[in-house]
Amino acid sequence: MPFGYDGLKTPKQQRDVMINKSYVIGVDYGTDSVRSVIVRTDNGEEIASSVHYYVRWKEGLYCDPSTNRFRQHPLDYVEGLELTITAALRKAGGQVAQNIIAIGIDTTGSTPVAVDQSGQPLALMAPFSENPNAMFVLWKDHTAISEAAEINMHSKSFDTDYLQYVGGVYSSEWFWAKLLHILRTDQKVRKACASWVEQCDWIPFLLTGGTDISQMKRSTCAAGHKALWADAFGGYPPNDFFSALDPMLEGYVGTLGKNTYTSDKAVGSLCKEWAERLGLSEQVVVAVGAFDAHMGAVGGQIEPYHLSKVMGTSTCDIMVASAEQIDGRTVRGICGQVHGSVIPGMVGLEAGQSAFGDAYAWFRNMILKPVGELLLQSDTLDGDAAAALIKELSDRLISHLSIQAAVLPLSVEDELATDWLNGRRTPDANQYLKGSIHGLDLGSDASRIFRSLVEATCFGAKMIIERFIDEGVPVKGLIGLGGVARKSPYIMQVMSDVTNLPIRIHRSEQTCAIGAAMFAATAAGVFTKVEDAMAQMGRGFEATYLPDLNRSKYYEMRYRKYKAAGKFTEQHTPVQ
Repeated sequence: MPFGYDGLKTPKQQRDVMINKSYVIGVDYGTDSVRSVIVRTDNGEEIASSVHYYVRWKEGLYCDPSTNRFRQHPLDYVEGLELTITAALRKAGGQVAQNIIAIGIDTTGSTPVAVDQSGQPLALMAPFSENPNAMFVLWKDHTAISEAAEINMHSKSFDTDYLQYVGGVYSSEWFWAKLLHILRTDQKVRKACASWVEQCDWIPFLLTGGTDISQMKRSTCAAGHKALWADAFGGYPPNDFFSALDPMLEGYVGTLGKNTYTSDKAVGSLCKEWAERLGLSEQVVVAVGAFDAHMGAVGGQIEPYHLSKVMGTSTCDIMVASAEQIDGRTVRGICGQVHGSVIPGMVGLEAGQSAFGDAYAWFRNMILKPVGELLLQSDTLDGDAAAALIKELSDRLISHLSIQAAVLPLSVEDELATDWLNGRRTPDANQYLKGSIHGLDLGSDASRIFRSLVEATCFGAKMIIERFIDEGVPVKGLIGLGGVARKSPYIMQVMSDVTNLPIRIHRSEQTCAIGAAMFAATAAGVFTKVEDAMAQMGRGFEATYLPDLNRSKYYEMRYRKYKAAGKFTEQHTPVQ
């Protein structure tokens, strides 16, 4: 028990003092940036925060969207970690820094990297510093589509169904497909690589001074949802499952360790180097990491059978249920179901959409990019004025289109889109799929096409809900988390109307970081279980959207057309 609290007589007295006097830090690694939030353990108040946008990522380095390659340099993560925590501590003041007791980490995923025996990413070594294959392979990197297809075909030759806990379909967004693709692609990386590590496991390892990959505490969340770890298998599939797929995978499963850990457990405490860099005590506990949406669901106060939707560039849909209620069934076509991946002691179920906010951002950029290029070449505006105008247009376009789309008359024959602009995550992962827009004519303007994209993303959400229900898992309501949920009332109302379910919008803007903070407090011993942290630190909900019966009936007809359009698209999408 840190900071002298061990002199108190009972565990309850120790916890009471810690709750009243302690703070924790939640660190949330997103696609574009990292954010650190300092949180009080007694009431969940957000004391200070700081955000850092990845410098190399912002410049588009190491990425090639035309080939679906998205890589991130580990220095972006390391620099952002130090900059955001120290900036938040400065804002909070010295007294707060003295009472920080723990740090929790969430990241995107599956976002793995090749490491040496010491656990250091290869990109941090001079020979590999500019090699994208030695960097973190971001969740939305789809360069491993063919490897995922091979895994799916290969799994059918085994008596044990090793894909049963990931919905029966392995995705190019996940650990083993990415590992195999990099090993095949880059001989130098293959020779230098000792193991592969998820970002959510590497950051806690870094903070605690890890120097031996065999000693890393790997996350139950990451291992179960992306790397095929399952209690039912006694861990990962056996080595011959992987080596028979490709001899290059020989021995890799043995480098991952046999055990995984839930995020209410501690990896260790800050090493001397990072304690000095951050200005914190070496007694500060570092919790086991997890994926952003799973911790976001906890920060958003998830309830059993309520689908927690973290809505950002993509969506990650999280549900929890007791093992007794699941009763051994597996849900076909989702991303995974893992005991303890969200709330220890319960089964976590994950689904999601590969493009959500990304679909709107694509449309915005398609409109504004040529406009911006022309403005910067304008003879009327100087460079600074043109840049300012471009930013203003970018900031306002989606809200402007939302206002226009909300008042359009509704017709079953309106423009119709599918939402697979970045492939399909669930139900039934298929990253070969492409988006489509149907029913265009000369009256199809920006607001009408935007509306079709909003409807498409909501129809995609309905397909996920429908799959849960068809597989015997009820969905009682939705919990909306993230920027889209809080800032886009039009989209949320369409979501409620399409799904015919109420949506509660959580009050906090930073539910992922808050969830990481809740796990940090639990790992430090402030709370005996994360449910207690949720009750004590949760900030509640700020709005509820209820379905309109008439619009729900209209969208039910549109949904049937969406499924027909999706079936057509799927039938005419070549498997490469």
